[in-house]
Amino acid sequence: MRRKITVVGAGNVGASVAQRLFDRGYADIVLVDIVEGLPQGKALDILESGPVVGSDARCIGTNGYEETANSDIVIITSGVARRPGMSRDDLLFTNMDIVGSVTREVVKRCPNCILLVVTNPLDAMTQHALEVLGFPRERVMGQSGILDTARFRTFLALELGVSVQDVHAYVLGGHGDTMVPLVGYTNVGGIPVERLLPKERLDKIVQRTRDGGGEIVALLKTGSAYYAPSAAVVQMVDAIVYDRKQVLPCCVYLNGEYGIKGLCVGVPVKLGAKGVEEIVQLDLRPEEAQALQRSAAAVRELVEKMHQRQAQAKAAS
Repeated sequence: MRRKITVVGAGNVGASVAQRLFDRGYADIVLVDIVEGLPQGKALDILESGPVVGSDARCIGTNGYEETANSDIVIITSGVARRPGMSRDDLLFTNMDIVGSVTREVVKRCPNCILLVVTNPLDAMTQHALEVLGFPRERVMGQSGILDTARFRTFLALELGVSVQDVHAYVLGGHGDTMVPLVGYTNVGGIPVERLLPKERLDKIVQRTRDGGGEIVALLKTGSAYYAPSAAVVQMVDAIVYDRKQVLPCCVYLNGEYGIKGLCVGVPVKLGAKGVEEIVQLDLRPEEAQALQRSAAAVRELVEKMHQRQAQAKAAS
């Protein structure tokens, strides 16, 4: 029996996620969006690719949530995308309202689902969804570190002229300017990257990784990245559906791990059928541990802004 996966948001990221999942064939897909005709048209287009890609899965589009009932996995991609000159922080309150509204609809109909958040600012939106849902932390996570790590690995592979499959790395922390590529854990075919590249070149690649999303936004001028983000989401879904117990960097709620408490931040986790099955604690270099704390502090600032806004709204009502 096929799984059921809901993708909320039929924009570039959501539609790309739906298409990649449909191609897998292991789940029926429900694509949700408020724009009339948009999810229906994209879902039909995806469905008609079935004979070509060999998928017997179903893909439907809807402007409501009734069709999402009892989904095994729900992926939230809806929200305002970054525009040139816009920071992830600028998106905070608008996307907070969108994610909160979507999450309330999801919890009514899919009380046993695993929720994946893609909307930016990612860490704050994951925290907001977790607080609205009231789910165990194992069933709510954000996609961030996989994408950031993929960018880091790509740039290193290009620099060294090697296969991306031979570059092993992790990027932790918030999905933004303070993310923490772990140079100390990065190797190419088992060789530490610090033996292959001088520090100044590595520093430039680290900075390009931090600026990776903004670089694409600047090139596109209208819109943001979606091919790599959607691939990163589907890697998470694969790990859950196939119970792979795969160690991947994901945004999850920390309760003291890495010295961070009460906050959603990107760290390595073991991802399987139950969602986050273990938070993997790495021994970080002092400078990396400090950078992770600074990144967490930046996320906490956004979360506190959300809490203040919620308190103001409650007081005014």
